[in-house]
Amino acid sequence: MDQNTKKTLMVCSIIVITLLALGLASNIIGGYLYPQFYDHSCPRAQEIVRNVVAKAVAKEPRMAASLLRLHFHDCFVKGCDASILLDSSGSIISEKRSNPNRNSARGFEVIDEIKAVIEKECPHTVSCADILALAARDSTVLTGGPSWEVPLGRRDGRGASLSGSNDNVPALNNTFQTILTKFTLQGLDIVDLVALSGSHTIGNARCTSFRQRLYNQSGNGQPDYTLDQSCASQLRRNCPRSGGDQNLFFLDFVSPIKFDNSYFKNLMANKGLLNSDQVLFTKNGESGELVKTYAYNQELFFQQFGKSMIKMGNISPLTGYRGEIRQDCRKINA
Repeated sequence: MDQNTKKTLMVCSIIVITLLALGLASNIIGGYLYPQFYDHSCPRAQEIVRNVVAKAVAKEPRMAASLLRLHFHDCFVKGCDASILLDSSGSIISEKRSNPNRNSARGFEVIDEIKAVIEKECPHTVSCADILALAARDSTVLTGGPSWEVPLGRRDGRGASLSGSNDNVPALNNTFQTILTKFTLQGLDIVDLVALSGSHTIGNARCTSFRQRLYNQSGNGQPDYTLDQSCASQLRRNCPRSGGDQNLFFLDFVSPIKFDNSYFKNLMANKGLLNSDQVLFTKNGESGELVKTYAYNQELFFQQFGKSMIKMGNISPLTGYRGEIRQDCRKINA
């Protein structure tokens, strides 16, 4: 290697190290995610997200689960690119209209508020996709769950996929194998599936989401007998055969607004509310053992939940020059 080549390599190394220190490298060298991404370009970004989420959750505890769910439903469609936040306009058909999201995805106003505050602080800098990832982490922590360092540097997509949302997001009545396949297609495994399902330790479900378990599980007019029958009769009081579709029920009736491992204990007692939850314990030996492990060891569940959230947050992010930093999370830049 001659002297000129050595000098060139040294200069390039210095430039890259400097850019990394300034949080600019991803735009130059192709892009990757790291927690310090905004340390120089918008040092208060994480604090702003945390403050707005804390205010929203204090006002309505259910909001924590709603924000966590937004990140999940975003990442399973076109990667973690904030496509779920886009309203319909022009050629864009909003994912908010999909079966998994219609009349149930919520928390958009909280994201709008976070974005507005951040835009005043550091315009055109922090992506809506990163705001979703941070809000999911903060929602978990605020309800008593684990914390993790959120890798940052995602950019926002310029499109949405209604069909992707309908096809890729696990449905409440999917079989265990279908749910696992949908996770596998995103690069997630059975451990991620069970750990991430544990987020149902907080939040609510509508009567229409589990009615078939109470009255007609297999199309033969019979209830789902894997659901504890005393629990089923209590649920029937406010979830009739017809009507009451929007009536809300806690996903975890033991500690509904506390992020803990009660969800897994409920599954072991056949008291999981949703079919997609209970099948984790009843339909697969490996996932059933994981349910038991997390039911007996909350610390292990918390550790894995953080790891799996980081893994999910890394599904096909747009970095570098791909995508954009939206000024308004509900629409692409003009």
